[in-house]
Amino acid sequence: MGRAFEFRKARKFKRWAKMAKAFTRIGKNIVIAVKAGGPDPETNAQLRAVIQNAKDANMPKDNIERAIKKATDKDTSDYKETLFEGYAPHGIAMIVETATDNNNRTVANVRSHFNKCNGSMGTAGSVTFMFDRNCHFKIAKEGIDTEELEFELIDFGAEEVFEEEEFVMIYGSFENFGAIQSALEEKGIDILSSGFERIPNVTKKLTEEQEAEVEKLIERLDEDDDVQNVYHNMA
Repeated sequence: MGRAFEFRKARKFKRWAKMAKAFTRIGKNIVIAVKAGGPDPETNAQLRAVIQNAKDANMPKDNIERAIKKATDKDTSDYKETLFEGYAPHGIAMIVETATDNNNRTVANVRSHFNKCNGSMGTAGSVTFMFDRNCHFKIAKEGIDTEELEFELIDFGAEEVFEEEEFVMIYGSFENFGAIQSALEEKGIDILSSGFERIPNVTKKLTEEQEAEVEKLIERLDEDDDVQNVYHNMA
C-alpha cells in the first residue's frame, strides 16, 4: 500500500496511543476523586474538575460514567499519588508525578527509566524547590471581558488572565485552586478544563544532541502507565 499509507497508519496509532494514555490518566484521577469525596460531582469539587478535563479530552460520556461507577466499588484499588525527583542527563532537573496501586513496582520502574537513560534519582526535596506549582483554568472566550474578569478574580488568588486563541486562560498559585474554581462557578462561567503544573524558576539550554538524550528519558517516563505528569527545566 506504499509508504504514505504506512506513515498515516503509524501517525494514527501514535494518536490513539496518546489518547489511550490520557484516558487512563483521567480514569485514575476519577478514582482518586471519588474515593476522597464521593461519586456526586455536585458535592465533590475535585470530581467536577476531573469530569471537565475528561470532556475537554473528548473522553466519551459512557467512559466517564463507567469510571465513576467502578470507583465506588469497594474492590477497586485506590491509587496513591507519589512524587519522584531526579536529574536527567546534563543536569536537567525532573519531577515525575505518579498515581499507583503498587508503589514498589512504580519505584522500581521509575528508577529503571532514570538509570537506563543516564539519569539519577534524587531525594525528596532535591528538585521541587526549583519549580513553582501553579493552578490553571481554561474557559471559553465568548462573552468574556478579560480585563474585567482579571480584576474580579484577583481577590480569589488569580495572578494571570489572558486570551489564547478561542480560550481564556487563568493562572494562580496551587493553594488558590479551590477559591478560583468556586468564584468561576458562582459567576456561572463554564470551566472547560483545569489542573496543576510545575513551572521551573530557571531553564537550562542544551545542544540538539543533548536535548535528544533528555527527550529519550521523558518518552520512557510518559509511556509508563503509572506516570501522570513529567516536568523538567530544559529550555
